Amino acid sequence: MKKIEIIEKEYLKKEIPEFRVGDEVKVHIKVHEGDKTRTQLFQGTVIRKRGRGTSATFTVLKEVRDDMVEKGFLLHSPHVEKIQVVTKGKTRRAKLYHLRKTHD
Repeated sequence: MKKIEIIEKEYLKKEIPEFRVGDEVKVHIKVHEGDKTRTQLFQGTVIRKRGRGTSATFTVLKEVRDDMVEKGFLLHSPHVEKIQVVTKGKTRRAKLYHLRKTHD
């Protein structure tokens, strides 16, 4: 085991569910507003997963009022409280960038 992996081990979350690209997930985000903290929900389709260890990220895409909103998250961030898998998806691709529907 490398030295960096030993240091990162204490920062890794243990309760992360198994999810893949194409799955629909609910991400519970901790939001700080002034001196208060609340939980915000972001639900959408996972279009990308990359990295490993503390630098692992995933990107979620959702449609809001005919616009596409894309948000990237650090998998082991303290701001991400919980990830729930709503539905499992079946895809043949590793990255679902074609879901981004460009409007010209």
